[in-house]
Order: sequence, then structure tokens, then C-alpha cells
Amino acid sequence: MAVFVDTGAWYAASVPSDPDHAAAAAFMRSNSERLVTSDYVYSELLTLFRARRQMVRAKDWVHQADQGRWEIVRITEADVHAATEVFFDFADKDWSFTDCTSRVVIERLGVQRAFAFDEDFRQFGTVTIVP
Repeated sequence: MAVFVDTGAWYAASVPSDPDHAAAAAFMRSNSERLVTSDYVYSELLTLFRARRQMVRAKDWVHQADQGRWEIVRITEADVHAATEVFFDFADKDWSFTDCTSRVVIERLGVQRAFAFDEDFRQFGTVTIVP
């Protein structure tokens, strides 16, 4: 089994001053399942690290990713088309396009759990949110 990890969860696990850090760090310590994320989440996370002046933590995260600590799934052309449909089909939601791609990847991979603090993932209704 795998757990899909969202931007906010990665950030919270990496930055001790984040309000969700304790919960995120505890989950990371106790989790034994494979962690997966997408290249869009990767991009969003590095942008967030830069915006919040956490470049040292960004480098540490990338170093761990380069060591294969988690799997980074590439968004395919079909995923982009499906995410675009999700984006417009759920126009009443405040989901970012990256969130829409995450929903599509979660469905494509058959992932049943997502590590997220973002209410959007709860709204998907397709995964169990942890922690």
C-alpha cells in the first residue's frame, strides 16, 4: 500500500515552526507504508519553501527525494486532461489545479490514504486522510 503526500504535509514534516509539525513528524516516524507524491506537488513544495524562506529545508527535502526515500510520480498528458475536467467539474470547490492532479493520480494509482492537512483532500471523498 502507499500513502499520497500533499504539499502542506511535506512542509509541516520539514519545518518545526509549522503549526502541524508535531502531528506530521509523528506520522512520518510511525508510517511504514511507501510514500508517493507527484512532480506537481514537488514543484509546489519547492515554491512554498522559497516563499517562506526555508531554502535549507528545501535542499534537505530534495536530498532525501534524490535518495529514493519516496516515489515521485510524473503527471501524464492523460492526467492533465483528466485534472482539467476535475477542475471544471468541481468549480464550486477551491481546489488548485495541483490538487486536481493529485486527485487524478490518487485514483490512477488506487491509493486509499493521503497524508494531508488540506481540507481539499477531505472533499475528494475518495481517500482516507491521515494523520
